[in-house]
Amino acid sequence: MISIRQRKGVKTTEVSEDYAAQEANVKLENKLPSGCTTRRLWKLLSFTVGGTIALCIGLLTSVYLATLHENDLWFSNIKEVEREISFRTECGLYYSYYKQMLQAPTLMQGFHGLIYDNKTESMRTINLLQRMNIYQEVFLSILYRVLPIQKYLEPVYFYIYTLFGLQAIYVTALYITSWLLSGTWLSGLLAAFWYVTNRIDTTRVEFTIPLRENWALPFFAIQIAAITYFLRPNLQPFSERLTLLAIFISTFLFSLTWQFNQFMMLMQALVLFTLDSLDMLPAVKATWLYGIQMTGLLLVCILQFFNSMILGSLLISFNLSVLIARKLQKNLKTGSFFNRLGKLLVHLFAVLCLTLFLNNIIKKLLNLKSDEHIFKFLKAKFGFGATRDFDANLYLCEEAFGLLPFNTFGRLSDTLLFYAYIFVLSITVMAALAVTFHNLSDSTRQQSTGQMGKCTIILKPETAYNLIHTILFGFLALSTMRMKYLWTSHMCVFASFGLCSPEIWELLLKSIHLYNPKRICIMRYSVPILILLYLCYKFWPGMMDELSELREFYDPDTVELMNWINSHTPRKAVFAGSMQLLAGVKLCTGRTLTNHPHYEDNSLRERTKAVYQIYAKRSPEDVHALLRSFGADYVILEDSICYERRHQRGCRLRDLLDVANGHVSLSPRPGRDSWRRGSSLNLCTLQNDGLNRVPSFTAFCGTPGSGTSVTAVGTAEGTDAGASCQIEQLCL
Repeated sequence: MISIRQRKGVKTTEVSEDYAAQEANVKLENKLPSGCTTRRLWKLLSFTVGGTIALCIGLLTSVYLATLHENDLWFSNIKEVEREISFRTECGLYYSYYKQMLQAPTLMQGFHGLIYDNKTESMRTINLLQRMNIYQEVFLSILYRVLPIQKYLEPVYFYIYTLFGLQAIYVTALYITSWLLSGTWLSGLLAAFWYVTNRIDTTRVEFTIPLRENWALPFFAIQIAAITYFLRPNLQPFSERLTLLAIFISTFLFSLTWQFNQFMMLMQALVLFTLDSLDMLPAVKATWLYGIQMTGLLLVCILQFFNSMILGSLLISFNLSVLIARKLQKNLKTGSFFNRLGKLLVHLFAVLCLTLFLNNIIKKLLNLKSDEHIFKFLKAKFGFGATRDFDANLYLCEEAFGLLPFNTFGRLSDTLLFYAYIFVLSITVMAALAVTFHNLSDSTRQQSTGQMGKCTIILKPETAYNLIHTILFGFLALSTMRMKYLWTSHMCVFASFGLCSPEIWELLLKSIHLYNPKRICIMRYSVPILILLYLCYKFWPGMMDELSELREFYDPDTVELMNWINSHTPRKAVFAGSMQLLAGVKLCTGRTLTNHPHYEDNSLRERTKAVYQIYAKRSPEDVHALLRSFGADYVILEDSICYERRHQRGCRLRDLLDVANGHVSLSPRPGRDSWRRGSSLNLCTLQNDGLNRVPSFTAFCGTPGSGTSVTAVGTAEGTDAGASCQIEQLCL
């Protein structure tokens, strides 16, 4: 606990009257055994009630989300192929490996099929356990095969119920974090209510179930709760060791289940570095947390067969740099204000330079290029020059990687979450600035005199950690919409903690000269209860209407496509097409793919760009040669790409390919008309003859590039230009 006390005078040694009165009350209560027993019983009762509510609210949230998923798709009634199609894009790819493990004759054969896989990428054998974070699918498949539940529960339900069960753990962890910060379980209840009422902005699990973040974020929330407890002062040695174990396990599981774990933990390491540098955190505890991060990541690296992307992560380079720089600058936290400020700037510069140096050395030694597309994207996103790089532009044009939409704040304000968050954030930031100034000043002389005043500012280490955490993840969410789920869930925790925190209300009431211990007690309990009543009154009817609304999965074109592939193509056929659709082909048909949505490999990105030339201004002969070089037997053309309407001009897939291929004079922008195109045609235009309504499936078996469809193998027409697709058979 760090405090700032303003000196009243040179010879004054009195503490504030309120502080003295509180000390007297504490001493009096300690002398009374009956009062001590009453407090213990009350504490035990509060813990029991709060823990029971935490478990109940977590389970209710899980059931609520599972019910929404069932009502939206009628999941229990649709066919198996429709269930699998509902796992769209990369979700279908991940689920396919769970299905593959279950269909394997033995577990060892299933493992062998994952380690030596030759169906995910044609003409190439890859280790899926090295390339992808799919250990969770492996673990679930083993559990399903071992447990005696096959007669009672279908594999798909075992899978999705596990994910919804993790949501219960997620909400419970958020509840506990808020409880630990505020000291009352009422804060946790408010955090859980805010999480549910802001469901659109806090989770998307009900419609993207197998997504990696839905596996990882519950463990991340557990880690934050454990760190919050670990940063408390005066922990017992046993409690400290047990908490460190919880931090390590949750860090390891978080890292194992999400490929973007290193970037999230880098933000966390920046939080620890900031607090350690400003002396808001014990250096020993910061060192423990740095070590746990690196140990957990290296253990994941071993399990992923020494994945080079992990070894070359910025997190490992940064943590090593911090520890090295700290050894070189042992007197960092001594001296006057300007002296310490100068030392901090030098320390920051040293850590930054050393991080970049180590990271570049590691990447050159490992010849690592797996994450270079991320840095190209970031460079272009933040205005450091336009780029013709296809992968970077592909990210830039996706809404999920754009800025956070302004209407998000409107939705968060409807539940009063945003207002409460800004209120708490403002007070804690001002307190943090005051503590920072105090810590950077030469406070040794001030503290030794023992001269205290009436003004006391307190910022606990666990509060400081969560403050910097929410600020950094807030900036991340504002810059990249897909990352808002990290921020909004923690926003619920931070806002609810502040409204129930005695320190926050004490600072506020003292600043307006209305401080009174009774007023603090009234405010920290009455305000959260009023907000809970408001949320129940305003959102309960809407939630009941939402639960009573019944819809049904409907995608006949894709169902017909998968059925046609299963009935008209050989099992060893190789399919080319868009990443998103091919993931469904892999799951529903088991056919071999040329490319897929897991975009973290440089060679796969090059292959995807080559396959996408079917939509570019390239001659059919060139496209045919490219596809055959990957062993493709069939190519799927999608009208939703041919006649793309989702993106504006300049961000359509064919526009991005024109830029990358040099078929336009300048980088495209939405609404730009000055395009210089090549003279060749794309395969999409060649086969569709410019029509908006075409047969869904046709075979292309003439002379390559002739544009003639010799044999019609399917004549069902799509409902509109954005729904249907074609299959073109590539015949030599």
